[in-house]
Amino acid sequence: MTSLALTLIIIAAFCHAAWNFLAKRACGGTAFIWIFATLSAIFYFPLALWILLIEKPLLQSYHIILILGSALLHSIYFILLDKGYRFGDLSVIYPLARGTGPLLSILTAILLLNEQPTLLALTGAFFIGAGILVITGNPFSQKTSGARKSILYALLCGTAIAGYTVVDKVAVSIYLLPPLVMDWSTNLGRVLLLTPYSLKNWDKVKEQWESHKKEAIGVAILSPLAYILVLTAMVFSPVSYIAPAREISILIGAVLGAKLLSESDFKIRLTGAATMLIGLTCLALG
Repeated sequence: MTSLALTLIIIAAFCHAAWNFLAKRACGGTAFIWIFATLSAIFYFPLALWILLIEKPLLQSYHIILILGSALLHSIYFILLDKGYRFGDLSVIYPLARGTGPLLSILTAILLLNEQPTLLALTGAFFIGAGILVITGNPFSQKTSGARKSILYALLCGTAIAGYTVVDKVAVSIYLLPPLVMDWSTNLGRVLLLTPYSLKNWDKVKEQWESHKKEAIGVAILSPLAYILVLTAMVFSPVSYIAPAREISILIGAVLGAKLLSESDFKIRLTGAATMLIGLTCLALG
């Protein structure tokens, strides 16, 4: 992995953990998701239009299929993540969701995209996975039904992450769709998919806007920015390196959960974070 790709991924990690913190604080359901998706589509439209005018990408039917597929997977991801945050802590749900995704992404990249990560890179992925386990402890020991539900949502969320990571990798690196255009189009697709629900439940939309306006604006800016940086790195770096490396955001999320949301086991999660930093170093060298 190049130093540029690593820099992009680290910046993206801070943005990603920050918007997850805001989403956890809001826990606003589908109405909240529709609000920040709509705001994102508005905020990033000038940039997307500028890229379209400058690069003039020729959109084909397979581009539309990839965009729709990614929009559906992203919608599922956001809904599952919101449900997980309703029942569980940020410092547990976030690592589980983020940890499942890269492991599945690596397997998919190797099996379907014929990528061949080095032994050092695979070792890095192992250390990141081990760090995730240290941070979360044994989440399955949770006895309440709410905790068990949150774990299930987090694992399903990770599966959705693996799905859209591979779809988006194909879109930006094989079919050469500009990353910002891909993300904006996917976000617009998500708005369209969720609009029928939002119109039917407009009172919930108004309630979420009144209660969590700042959180919605923050997520609207940070969520696309984080993923655009990741997609940009994917253009010239293998997804089997990118997917695990971006999980350094788990360290940031653990700190935010412990310090700002008063979640427990901070020392244990710092140990896990250190293990993940070893993994990140291996990925960078690999």
